[in-house]
This record gives sequence, C-alpha cells and structure tokens, in this order.
Amino acid sequence: MQFKHPELLYALFLLLIPIIVHLFQLRKFQKVDFTNVAFLKEATLQTRKSSRIKKWLILCTRLLLLAALILAFAQPFISKTETFNVPKETVVYLDNSFSMQAKGNQGELLKRAIQDIVSNIPENENFTIFTNNLVYKNTTIGAIKNELLKIDYTSNTLTNAAALIKSKTLFSQTNDVLKNLVFISDFQEDGTNLKPVSDTNTTSHFVKLNAVNTNNIAIDSAYIIETTPTVITLKVRLKNSGDKIENLPIALYNGDELIAKTSIAISDTSETSFSLPVNQVINGKISIDDNSLKFDNTLYFNINKTPNTKILAINNADDSFLRRLYNKDEFNYTATSEKQLNYNTIDEQHLIILNELESIPVALVSSLKEYVTQGGALVLIPSEETNIISYNQLLNNYGGSYSDVNKNQKSITTINYSHQLYNSGVFEKQVKNFQYPKANSFYEFNSNRFNAVLQFEDGKQFLGNHNNIFVFSAPLNQNNSSFRNSPLIVPTFYNIAKSSFKTPSLYYTIGKDNTFEVETQMQQDAVLSLKKDDINIIPRQQYFNSKVKISTSEEPSEAGTYAILNKNEILKNVSFNFSRRESSLSYKDLSQFENISISHSISNIFDTIKSETKVNALWKWFVIFALALLIIEMLILKFFK
Repeated sequence: MQFKHPELLYALFLLLIPIIVHLFQLRKFQKVDFTNVAFLKEATLQTRKSSRIKKWLILCTRLLLLAALILAFAQPFISKTETFNVPKETVVYLDNSFSMQAKGNQGELLKRAIQDIVSNIPENENFTIFTNNLVYKNTTIGAIKNELLKIDYTSNTLTNAAALIKSKTLFSQTNDVLKNLVFISDFQEDGTNLKPVSDTNTTSHFVKLNAVNTNNIAIDSAYIIETTPTVITLKVRLKNSGDKIENLPIALYNGDELIAKTSIAISDTSETSFSLPVNQVINGKISIDDNSLKFDNTLYFNINKTPNTKILAINNADDSFLRRLYNKDEFNYTATSEKQLNYNTIDEQHLIILNELESIPVALVSSLKEYVTQGGALVLIPSEETNIISYNQLLNNYGGSYSDVNKNQKSITTINYSHQLYNSGVFEKQVKNFQYPKANSFYEFNSNRFNAVLQFEDGKQFLGNHNNIFVFSAPLNQNNSSFRNSPLIVPTFYNIAKSSFKTPSLYYTIGKDNTFEVETQMQQDAVLSLKKDDINIIPRQQYFNSKVKISTSEEPSEAGTYAILNKNEILKNVSFNFSRRESSLSYKDLSQFENISISHSISNIFDTIKSETKVNALWKWFVIFALALLIIEMLILKFFK
C-alpha cells in the first residue's frame, strides 16, 4: 500500500495521547464514609474488572478511529496489477477558439481550463497537448508551463471532427499501450458530424465547459450600399444570439476620432446606416459594448482613394460603347489603332481590349504574352474577317483556339450566375426569360481551360474566361450582334475592368485566402510590408510592371487596420477582421455518445484517468471504517455497564 500524502503519517504519533490519558488516571477519587463495607467486596471486584475492560475497549476504538482518520487523509492506494506495468499515453486537445472567451463560473473558459490542466497533470508526466494552432508533443508540464499560460485565442480554428482526427494522429502506432484522449472544449455547434475515436485501446474523455451566459451580440458585416457625388452610405449588419435588446449603442470611428453614434433595437438581426464623405480616406472602426464575447464587438474597415483603372483599347471597329462605359471618374480609357500603338504603354495598363482586329501581329502577340504573364487582363473581340491563325498564336498559350465560322444565327441564352462578373449583386434573381441578344455569326471556340461565362442556346461559348483572359467568339459590331444593346453589356465590361485591378476591399477576413493589388513602382529586391503598431508583416507578394499582388491567409493574425508600406512610404491601408462563425453560442448535445467519459470538470476527468489506469484508492474505505468505530464507541459508552 502506498500513500499520496505520506507526510501526514507523522500524525500517528498523536495516538500516544489517548494511551497516556488511559494509563494515568488524572481524576481524583472522593472518599465516602460507610458503616459496613463487607457486603460490598464482591461487587467492588466485579465493578473494577468490568470498568477495566470497558476502558481498554474504548481505548482501542479511539486509537483505531484516530488512526483510520489519519490514514484516510494520507490517501492510501494500491497499484492495479493488470495495468501497472502497461505503457500509457495521454493526448489533450484544448480548444482555444474565440467562443472560449465566454465566461464560466470561474472566469473565461479558456483561461480557467489552462489553470486546471497545469494543476492536475503531474509536473514530470509525459503527455501531448495540442490546440487549434499549436502542438506540444511528448512533453511535460514543467517544460511548457510558461507557454501554456500564454496560449491565446486564435481564428485558425479546427472543427470538433477535425480535432478528433488530428488527435488520433498524435498517438503512437503501438497497440500495447493504454491511450487516453482528453477533449476539452465548449463543443460549439459547427455543422460537422462528431464521431469519437473508435479504438479498443483508446479511451475518450470529453470535458464540456459551460458558459454562464449564452447571449451574444456581434457586428456581422458592413458594406457600401450607395455612393453619390458627396456621400457614401455604409450599412452595418448585427446579429444577436440571445435575448432581445431594446437599446444598443453603436459607435463609428475614423482612427481614434468618434465621427458618428447611433443606437438600435435588436432581436435576431438588425441593420443601421452611416453616411461618410466621398474622396476622404477613412480608417474606420465600428464598435459596440457587449459583455459576452469580445472579438466580435469591433469591425475594422477602410476606404482608400482608389486609383482609376487604366484601359487600352486597340481598335479596328467602332468603340463608342466602350467610351460610354468607361467614364473618366473611374477609368483612364485610351483608344488607339494597331498601326499607331505605342508598345511602351502596354506594361502600364490594367486592361487591354483587342476590338475586332483582323489579325494580331507577331510583335503584339509577344508583347501581350509578356503582359498577361505580368498579371495584366486581356479581352479579345474577333472581327468578321479574323485571321484565325494569328489569333491562335496567342490563344494556344492558354489552351484555347478559334476554328471555323458558324453563320447560323444564335441567341445568347445561358448566364453563368456564379461567375465573378455576375455574382456580386448584378442580378437579384436568376432570369429565365428576357430579350436574348443574338449573334448572326460566330467562331467555334475550343478549350478545356476556359470557363463559359455566356453561352448560346446550343451550349457553345459566347464569352469564355481563363484567369485574366476574356474571349468573345463573335464580333460585337451592330451588324453582327445585338449584344451592345443588351443590358448584359454594362455589367460584363464594367466588371471585367474592375476585376483587372483588384483594389483592397472594405475589409478582409483572417483565415481566408485574400488577394488584392497595389499600384506602385518597386526597386529590385524591395518588398511591401503590412504594419500596425508594433506588428510588421511581410506578406506573400508578386511584383509586376506597375503593381504588386499581395496575398494573405493566416497572417496577419490580429484584427485591425494595417498600413501598406513601401519602405517608409504609406501606399494605402487595408483592414482585417476575425471570422464571425464563432459568434453564435449554440452547442452540441453530448448525451448521444456511448462508452465515453463525459464531464464538466477537468479535475474530475484527470482523477478518473489516474484511478482507472494506475491505482485503487482506499481512502474511502478508511473513512467508512472510522465512522463504524465511532458508532461502536458510542454503543460501548451507552450500553456497556
């Protein structure tokens, strides 16, 4: 038998006290005069003998009672012979998603969980612990205690199902091992099917941490709904996952300056609007006060001065429709003929349109190939007298080609509503019956790479797209096509131009793949960086002739507005926010799972693991024994005469 607290066994020396009390009678006897005691001699002998037996019985019960209590506090145990020599592995998953900011009975769920882990795992015991963004494999509390205490919330979350799968990979492949998985989370509903690890050697322990308050209000999104010559109207959408709020203040800041404030009532969702001045840089922050989750109480956004998109049209046909579409407020539109083209200006353009050229010169093919490689966008509109060979010299580089002319009139009936040109609010609903534009003749376009944006009634492509290249299969002059008079022409060409230069959006979501472009001239080996306060990040970037394409995903990892720097020059600002998927405080029901240990206490789970895999605790039996001895002593005192 072993003891968890053997130092308490020194208290057994206290057993000397009742022995001393019983051996030395400290009570003084009082003499009583009596006339004749002869007849009492026999009674006296019997009484002394009975009294001595009673005292020794009481002494024994008290000694045993005190000893049992001391042993119980020392927590004796014996090792389980069947598992004592079997190797053991413990893998702990600690959910550090933003929903763990919710407060339990002892503070924030994550912070309390970390304290319980540090307190309940022996300092030198080997185990593996992982979070949504960190892994500490085959380590000890003593080695990583400081790192554990610094664990913070992350937007890089794993679903419950993904965390279970990952936990299985962290166990060894050895079969003769007792494996324990401790899964610590609030088990927020994430839409996945949670299936615990099914393995005869693996025991799963789920610790569900409960929030005291499941009410939460989140700033869900913000977007521009209208732009006039003087005012930009910004709409803000909020979500509530709890009780209705009658008066919720909302503040709008430009940097640290409060520029607007309002209040709304919200039950499930609600919206409000703010008016912002045009042609002013806004480093915005929308803020509310909510005592539940903190990460979704602020939404950062910014409005930069947007440079005009540079468009070059190389024409051999009327370009009046392009001039009307590309106004001077948003676009720098330049038109030229092929013979007057200045090849030095090609690299400066964001979009080049070949408008019904009969053929593409070899020099232009070479320049356009380099231009597209550098990230430029290209639109090809064939002519009725197209030299197919010259066009295919360019198209073959991208897996496309023109073939024979089809002179049968066809209607353009199919719209790819999911394409980037039409999926951003161009259509309120999918249109099934409208005045379809027609083409009197078109070229058969062959490609497995180009996605169909618009199609004829027989399924053949009218407009195809591959990366930054858009190819029409029919001339757009009014003699051949009615497409110029169709409502489709405006969103088609406008969005082609807008997509050719991806200026930063109002804000981006951390954890998603984000891409935007910055117009700047860079020196060789120079890089752009993102800076906010003491945070300085060099994102993934690709330099082209007059712009830099920036890509972000997990970095930056902190929400806020960042300055895009070229050395010390601020080019513009870009904002990042955390995903709002953690804002809804709804949780999974774990009662459906069988053969799994489920608890709301980390301490209880680790006590269970210790008792099941290492020892049989005996302290309860000693407490029961002490209670039995107490009852025996009371019976002796009452009934032993």
